[in-house]
Amino acid sequence: MHFKSATTGVATKTMRNELNRLVNTVSDSATKKAFDTEMQSFFYLFTRYLAERAQSHELDWDRIKSPSADKVVPYDQLPDITDPKSLNKLAVLKVNGGLGTSMGMTGAKSALEVKNDMTFLDLTVRQIEHLNTTHRVDVPLILMTSFNTHEDTLRIIKKYANQQVRITTFNQSRYPRINKETLLPCPKTAEDDKGKWYPPGHGDLYNALVHSGVLDQLLAEGKEYLFVSNSDNLGAVVDHKILHHMVTSGAEFIMEVTDKTKADVKGGTLIDYDGSIQLLEIAQVPSEHVEDFKSVRKFKIFNTNNLWINLKALKRIMESDGMELEIIVNPKVTDDGQQVIQLETAAGAAIKHFKSAHGINVPRSRFLPVKSCSDLLLIKSDIYSLAHGELVINENRLFGTTPVIKLGDHFKKIAQFQKRFKKIPKIIELDHLTVTGDVYFGRNVTLRGTVIVVANEGQRIDIPDGCVLENRLLSGNLTMTEL
Repeated sequence: MHFKSATTGVATKTMRNELNRLVNTVSDSATKKAFDTEMQSFFYLFTRYLAERAQSHELDWDRIKSPSADKVVPYDQLPDITDPKSLNKLAVLKVNGGLGTSMGMTGAKSALEVKNDMTFLDLTVRQIEHLNTTHRVDVPLILMTSFNTHEDTLRIIKKYANQQVRITTFNQSRYPRINKETLLPCPKTAEDDKGKWYPPGHGDLYNALVHSGVLDQLLAEGKEYLFVSNSDNLGAVVDHKILHHMVTSGAEFIMEVTDKTKADVKGGTLIDYDGSIQLLEIAQVPSEHVEDFKSVRKFKIFNTNNLWINLKALKRIMESDGMELEIIVNPKVTDDGQQVIQLETAAGAAIKHFKSAHGINVPRSRFLPVKSCSDLLLIKSDIYSLAHGELVINENRLFGTTPVIKLGDHFKKIAQFQKRFKKIPKIIELDHLTVTGDVYFGRNVTLRGTVIVVANEGQRIDIPDGCVLENRLLSGNLTMTEL
């Protein structure tokens, strides 16, 4: 313990010196001041990380309980009321810092075309414009970008100049990656290569709202509520029932949760810890309890990251004690093979700081993220149509659930996905699709029931134009004529 404390002291001092040196590489005084503020926030997070590491600070698993019934309200019990007046007090924020790297993209993920030649951002703008014109209100759209997506986003939003939506952008913090061995910052100057820095997760939202001046701007405009969601979640549309519930219940923070399926076992969940409601992320779970955490029996719900926040309460909290959000340590390996760590936080973890905070168990339709090309196939298909930028499930779909789609590594990147589907198949009657290997789909293909297509190593399968596959397993080396 003494050894750990001593090394913590040295690491703290060395980091402080290094950050001062970084700040001194900025010559412009205004830029320097903003950068210094950012490095102060980072240093605070770093010292907390060291202190927790020295104390081996871990959750006591036996004190974790499922939240009580009053802490998770069922969505279908909310009164069906729309009150346009409260919409005037609302702002919508999209977390827009992500790059679609896992899908082979280089720019902002929100610029990906997902439906009818429209991007994530197009759909969001369309939704809010419809809200504003229908109810004659002024709900602004705020985009929290990262240093990776900021320029891209500013370029993209120029095309919305004539829409009935006010768009504000602000940049979340940029923190230095930490060398795992030395615990020193990777960048040597403030202008150092992008790969030396990282955006510290969506939990940085609260700090960034304050430092950017956007929180004060919203309050000055008379906005009282903020609806936050990820820009790639196409189910996260403004919901009148939830807004009305927030206004009437006096809750300062609401987290939308939904029932877990096998696909969501890693999602963060709400817990009761010593009588207070908290968010538990898989990264915080001791390794011997990871299977418990994934169990659908004990933790039936997970966080969609659709959050409703009372702005006056947020201002009060940030001005008094601020927020201490649980630190998530994200280990990475840089392009040149160096082991680094990123200290991140989750926006939902703020729930413990607000009064009367609780969860609402919403339908799965409010959680439609596009994290992979398998998700993209579902969204682009005839399962969904669009109404004012909102996804609507096709009325001809007989089942309430959407099909399970698993595309293999050959479909991992957007460019490959686009090359392998001449046109998106008709899947209105599909239950399950698995595709692995070198497979190509022609035009006007129909898939029904359970379809499994497996091209083994060195083989290729071409599914011809107009082909109908119903409850079929295809494997081997098939050409068009054999189907």
